[in-house]
Amino acid sequence: MGVQRAPTIESLTVHACRVPTDGTECDGTLCWSATEVVVVELKAAGVDGLGYSYTQAAPAAALIRDKLQTIVVGADAFDLGLIWQRMNAALRNLGRPGLGLMAIAAVDIALWDLKARLLGVPLAQLLGRHREAVPVYGSGGFTNYDDARLGTQLGGWVGDGLSAVKMKIGSAPDDDPRRVSLARQVIGDGVTLMVDANGAFDRVGALQMARRLADYDVRWFEEPVSSDDLDGLRWVCDRAPPGMAISAGEYGWDADYFRKMIGAGAVGVLQADATRCGYTGFLQAGVLCDAQHLKLSAHCAPAVHVPVCCAVPRLAHLEYFHDHTRLERMLFDGLPLLRDGALWPDLQAPGHGLRLRHEEVQRHGI
Repeated sequence: MGVQRAPTIESLTVHACRVPTDGTECDGTLCWSATEVVVVELKAAGVDGLGYSYTQAAPAAALIRDKLQTIVVGADAFDLGLIWQRMNAALRNLGRPGLGLMAIAAVDIALWDLKARLLGVPLAQLLGRHREAVPVYGSGGFTNYDDARLGTQLGGWVGDGLSAVKMKIGSAPDDDPRRVSLARQVIGDGVTLMVDANGAFDRVGALQMARRLADYDVRWFEEPVSSDDLDGLRWVCDRAPPGMAISAGEYGWDADYFRKMIGAGAVGVLQADATRCGYTGFLQAGVLCDAQHLKLSAHCAPAVHVPVCCAVPRLAHLEYFHDHTRLERMLFDGLPLLRDGALWPDLQAPGHGLRLRHEEVQRHGI
């Protein structure tokens, strides 16, 4: 019996959506009232593949149509490495980091999903699992929340069986220790408490805050300074209280970015976001972390991250982010099951298992 040629990708469809948040949300440096997502659908041999990225949706969708569609349509559905190279090359003169790579990421995720569905296997198994389920931590605790909402949200995740929660700090540093103390009282001593400053501090201010928050057993300090300040991150990392991990990397676009951050000794735990670097970039980050014996944590977009998080060897956890869990419940069916503080892939469904709710996409379409 001869080997059959892989199917050709027949079509690419892109959607741009804007979903209002359930209230204004603020972190240490920014406020927002809506979340935008660009969604890509691919088709080959009667099979669909689905990918998405959280980004400025309308220009990302235009970029996909204008620059990436002609590369993808007509390509061999299994030539993911070649398509990845060609998409990146096509954006060389436009500026790949940022919007460009988030557009590529949405297509890349759809390509991996399509390949698994064509083969009729779950994506987690196609990639090669290191674990059956992905531990998650609850993430929100925005700086503009009042005490009641902060306590209700964090306590709710603990009630759902999560063993770690994260809150935002940095917009009102004088009040942060009080808010963190409140959070510790709500969640109790047996739950890991994490904070995220979104780059709000300089290095001295970050270290001062780290030492104050150590009194409340904070075990994770994310982006204490700008993620672009690798020297500052390393400076804080070298002086942080024992047991407090310094983390960054969510704005990593490719292997070069992650290599430089790891090589600078800037983090105790690296972050990566597949909606910014694609499944391909996330797997590259996983290899780099494995080579340096460093933990990798997935940033946001919980539903789409589950299969690739099952496949990286040194995973710390996945962010169960308030905005994205809400949006993913609205736009997709087939979400991974939350049980025992972890998200479980559906091994009865091919690909990542997500299915687009087209009526909701139309309702929130830009």
